[in-house]
Amino acid sequence: MPPPVLVPAPTGPLTIARGSDPAVKLSLVIPTFNESKNVGTLIGQLHGLLQGPLEGKYELIVVDDDSPDRTWEVALKCAEADPRVRVIRRQGERGLSTAVIRGWQAARGEVLAVMDADLQHPPEVNVGLWAEMARGADLAAGSRHVEGGGVSNWSLLRRMLSRGAQLLGLLILPGVLSRVSDPMSGYFMVRRSALDGVTLDPLGYKILIEVLGRGHIKWVSEVGYVFRERVEGESKVTGKLYIEYLLHLLKLRRDTLWRSSFFRFCVVGTTGVAVDMGLLYLLSDPRSLGLGLTRSKILAAEAAIIWNFLLNDAWTFGERSAKAPGVRAKLRRFLGFNAICTAGLALNVGLLNLLFNLGHVNRYLANAVAILAVTGWNYWLNRQLNWAPVRSEE
Repeated sequence: MPPPVLVPAPTGPLTIARGSDPAVKLSLVIPTFNESKNVGTLIGQLHGLLQGPLEGKYELIVVDDDSPDRTWEVALKCAEADPRVRVIRRQGERGLSTAVIRGWQAARGEVLAVMDADLQHPPEVNVGLWAEMARGADLAAGSRHVEGGGVSNWSLLRRMLSRGAQLLGLLILPGVLSRVSDPMSGYFMVRRSALDGVTLDPLGYKILIEVLGRGHIKWVSEVGYVFRERVEGESKVTGKLYIEYLLHLLKLRRDTLWRSSFFRFCVVGTTGVAVDMGLLYLLSDPRSLGLGLTRSKILAAEAAIIWNFLLNDAWTFGERSAKAPGVRAKLRRFLGFNAICTAGLALNVGLLNLLFNLGHVNRYLANAVAILAVTGWNYWLNRQLNWAPVRSEE
């Protein structure tokens, strides 16, 4: 048998190609840099763990960033013993996230995966992750924050930095990071079909949030694991990584804003303002019907509520509405939406009268201020009660 050769490193846009090889169920990418002391041990353990549940239909792809300790040579020796090991040596591109994506671009499996090479991710957790994918999950993530998860000997400062970074992410990207308990995890599997044709654009080390933010992920599952302390090699965590993480969050927020349910809710709300304002003018203006301001406002607001519900149910939360079809389910959502918005309307009417009658603010400006004041209230409660986000599906 000829000796194994390096797999050419993919180039060009970071787009995940469609299609897979039926003979390969799982492609597990292991990004490395100066991990020559760990990579051989890890590959040996993975063979023992994956052979049974996957019936040998897997591949391990080591993507090495031209390590000075020649990690890629150690990986090639492993490939001599088992052709399911494939090795990429990158010499013009660096970075963990892009290494993972380049590995996925070279992968042949139906399911794409990633784990660290430093043995801090327990290899046996791959069995649990694969079981969740076999059940039909689009993404299965290892988590330190669910049952069975944890960290080993982290200092209080390191724990605070980790949780602080997660909280920051929730503030900037709530719809993305709230889907998993451990968005900082770098240990997960994702179905190729969820990334078909998607161009990724990560920054730094946190590839999971990129996949969640840009991929077509519906069913998310989590498996607990205990993060281990490094035995060999040096940690690559630096202050620069936290800055890159923040910049990545901001870039992802900008790029995915149009997909945000809150953004869509606000767009729908803007059209509802037009309905509200138009009817308020028609009903209350002395040059029109000249009805009382409070009565006109109630009628205009109810018409806007009906309008907003129909658009939100079909567009903003359309995927969630599709999981509960039928007239009864739609009617329940409408009644809940109406109740929440009516509660907001009470505040809206109070503010409108306060600003117009006591503050002598123009009636239309006062109405706009009142609408803005209750938008956040309406979105949060409706998202939690009427169109609750689904973290996983059974």
